[in-house]
Amino acid sequence: MPEIINPLWLLGLVGLAAYLIGSIPFGVVIARVMGLGDLRQIGSGNIGATNVMRTGNKLAGVLTFLLDAAKGAIAALIAWALLGEDAAQTAALAAFLGHLYPVFLGLKGGKGVATFVGTSLALAWPVGLVICAIWAVTFKLSRISSLSALIAAGLAPVLALVLGYGSMVGLFVILAAMIFWKHAENIHRLRLGTEARFSRKD
Repeated sequence: MPEIINPLWLLGLVGLAAYLIGSIPFGVVIARVMGLGDLRQIGSGNIGATNVMRTGNKLAGVLTFLLDAAKGAIAALIAWALLGEDAAQTAALAAFLGHLYPVFLGLKGGKGVATFVGTSLALAWPVGLVICAIWAVTFKLSRISSLSALIAAGLAPVLALVLGYGSMVGLFVILAAMIFWKHAENIHRLRLGTEARFSRKD
């Protein structure tokens, strides 16, 4: 964990601001703007990029992923620039929670993968790059988005330790644990061998 250098009340304000940023449901907004309908009534009902991709609109899926990643990264980077690492980690966690439990959607949000990637790249870019590489290789081999995310997230704390980001191991453990929690149904389907795959044409 990082050294706490800022007063707790200030970290609380940082967390609140980052949570509100993380709560912005870009998938829902993009789906509506691009005429794809209410994302919560499509596919799995999830508001993340994977479900947006299932609408058949790849551009919408890519934009959702980039914006969901950016909201975590921007919150963390601004906090770090203004107040230091303890504020950055607070902002990263709060933005992630905002995506998972957005106040604007009755606390029913996404599974956090894109926001996790964005904050990883912002706080520890070597870790973030390896996470992306692990996801890409796993997805190429399996065509299963959830499996790729789970493997990448599960290895993130180890990568942080090995690559010299020891102060962030605790944060990565928390983020990875919450990704596993939000993917409970996916894990069940993976065990049964019924988890959906993307076709080679996607």
